[in-house]
Amino acid sequence: MADTTGEGAGRTALVTGAAGGLGRSFALGFAARGYRVAVADVNVAGCAETAHLIRDRGGPTPWHGELDVTSEESTRQVAESVAAFGDGRIDVVVNNAAVYGAVTRSPLEEVDPAEWDLVMDVNLKGPWMVVRACSPFLPEGGRVVNLSSATVYSGSENWLHYVASKGGVIALTRVMAKELGRRSITVNAIAPGFTLTEASYGLMDNAEEYGVDRTALRRAGRPDDVVGAALFLAGPDSAYLTGQTLVVDGGRQFV
Repeated sequence: MADTTGEGAGRTALVTGAAGGLGRSFALGFAARGYRVAVADVNVAGCAETAHLIRDRGGPTPWHGELDVTSEESTRQVAESVAAFGDGRIDVVVNNAAVYGAVTRSPLEEVDPAEWDLVMDVNLKGPWMVVRACSPFLPEGGRVVNLSSATVYSGSENWLHYVASKGGVIALTRVMAKELGRRSITVNAIAPGFTLTEASYGLMDNAEEYGVDRTALRRAGRPDDVVGAALFLAGPDSAYLTGQTLVVDGGRQFV
């Protein structure tokens, strides 16, 4: 059941890439705290399923719809629709949409330029387009949470375009924090380590053991670990925190 008296009560959170995986976990986690959640993704059927799960678990009635984060028209339409759903406000934006599981791992000399463009469009241009469209509806005290990756700090080999795109998200976050800070809006990033989502399980057979020996906590990351960080950055306890990147990887990277 949703906590209708918690910090999310009366607040609207837009979660992109919410048709499954970590995005679905964000949507469910925010709904459980009482947020009115807007579920957006290019995968319309997956969005509807996430919205159904929110209703099944007693969360506030969600909004769901199609979103192409690389499209000016799509981001504008979704921002306007979500603002109407939120009584004229979008209190929290969680920029989760990304190309991840489908990215081809290959040496830098073999990266397909077309795939490079796709990864940059979705992973780096996308968060900018979403915030650009939502900006008129972000109130004083609004929150933006961008998803980067701990791979930026490890420099994962044979993943140049993905790592570069997520490094760009950190830079994007810092500039957004400066510009939107004038309106008392905070912008922070989360850099998750390897997290057990559907996409991660699809990458390898031993996902639950991958990299565990290199973490301080000696266990694999779970979606709830990352959701908790996002709820903190969206809530009142992080009001004086902005432009920062929170690494959530069980102590594999110390930055």
